[in-house]
Amino acid sequence: MDYFREMKNLVIRDAKSSDLPVLLTFEQKLIEAERPFDVTIKNTPVSYYDIESYIKNEEVKVVVAEQNGKIVSSGYALKKEARHYLNHKYYGYLGFMYTIKEYRGKGINRKITEVLKEWCKANDLNEIRLTVYHKNNSAIKAYEKAGFKIHLIEMRLD
Repeated sequence: MDYFREMKNLVIRDAKSSDLPVLLTFEQKLIEAERPFDVTIKNTPVSYYDIESYIKNEEVKVVVAEQNGKIVSSGYALKKEARHYLNHKYYGYLGFMYTIKEYRGKGINRKITEVLKEWCKANDLNEIRLTVYHKNNSAIKAYEKAGFKIHLIEMRLD
């Protein structure tokens, strides 16, 4: 019963500049969660995104999921230029997918992904990509449920 009430009160909306403090916290929590998967991330404070400029940029769609006035999840889609040899000039790239721990497993990320996929399609970005660490099994399963398929594995040599 609580699950359905939570989903009923969930709102996916465009991020606003006033959301920035929460979104910057999400970014740091995301980096913290990804450090165990990537030994190359610096141990000093880092930032992945320029969230403030993304919010203002028409070629980026930043959204948040809000539950009873509390931001519980985030994500973005941005227009990227494809490599010259691919059969599409631009593609949509999804990132900044973060959900507060106690809200995970409730389909919120999937709802955000759907909104971002719709934005991509509305902007003629029919190819949609994202990156995920190969050992992040829970994220991989979530993205596969949303229709994504493993496409490429990047390898590195230390």
